Amino acid sequence: MVDIKKLKTLRKKTSISIALCKKALEESNNNLIKAEKLLKKWGAEKIFNKKNRVTKEGAIFSYVHHNKKIASLVELDCETDFVSANKDFLTLGQELAMQVASLSAKTTKELLKQEYIRDPSKKVRDLIKEAILKFGENIKINRIIRWKI
Repeated sequence: MVDIKKLKTLRKKTSISIALCKKALEESNNNLIKAEKLLKKWGAEKIFNKKNRVTKEGAIFSYVHHNKKIASLVELDCETDFVSANKDFLTLGQELAMQVASLSAKTTKELLKQEYIRDPSKKVRDLIKEAILKFGENIKINRIIRWKI
């Protein structure tokens, strides 16, 4: 039987679906550390399986720095319009636009390798992987543009 408090804790910490969190806790005998490791293992497999799926929906995000001398645009793509309208997807897009404005990257590959400005223990690619797990869809940064005066 799954410990409800641990299920809530795991869900809150990972943002992964309750069903998958429950399965991880069941297989780890309610051990949070083992459950997280299982989710990471499963996540890597899920991300690999989704990375070639077509991303035909998405949104464009912009950021203009307070000094009005730096601006950016980011096209973040996903598989469905349902995800493209999700609050967390929209937040991710805004964060990526701020990232592009803050640290110069000429290509999306360079951007993915950067440390995330709000949490240097993560790379931008980690944010994308987390979003793929959270939404169950392939998510890609398609284009970036940065202007500086």
